[in-house]
Amino acid sequence: MLAALPLVVSCGMALADDVIGHASVVDGDTLMIHGMSIRLWGIDAPKGGQLCRGEDGDQYRCGIETANDLNTFIALRRVNCNPINLDRYGRTVATCSVDGADLGEWLVRNGLALDLPQYSRGKYGLAQHEAEQGGRGIWKGSHLEPSLYRVCIRAGGRPADCSDDANAHP
Repeated sequence: MLAALPLVVSCGMALADDVIGHASVVDGDTLMIHGMSIRLWGIDAPKGGQLCRGEDGDQYRCGIETANDLNTFIALRRVNCNPINLDRYGRTVATCSVDGADLGEWLVRNGLALDLPQYSRGKYGLAQHEAEQGGRGIWKGSHLEPSLYRVCIRAGGRPADCSDDANAHP
């Protein structure tokens, strides 16, 4: 009689096919479609409580503005997301589009998010350069990179404290 052989299971998770549906905007770079959290690939957007300074020097809620602008752009249209991988929080990382428009590129081109070249391989670099040169979105004043903002918040900072930093981009 043959001994039972142990079943070997791969630890890697298979990614789903394209996810298509109506999206809820969680924040400027995260969507929910059919209960699935989807992080937009290659970009980083200001977080919900994050403050930036406008061209007049006054603080404004750039994280909320980004989420609202993305929600308005999507405007109840179907979003098509092509999964790439999973992040450390278990979210699906994907490129997503609406009527053929790449949401990551749209956000970066409008100055609402930053290109993350270490992930995007510079795909959105030109769009970011154009947004910066045109003074659009967060480039119309000053902002702290969202990754630095998150570090500050995790260290116990308040949104107002974490938005005015020597590392802010003019």
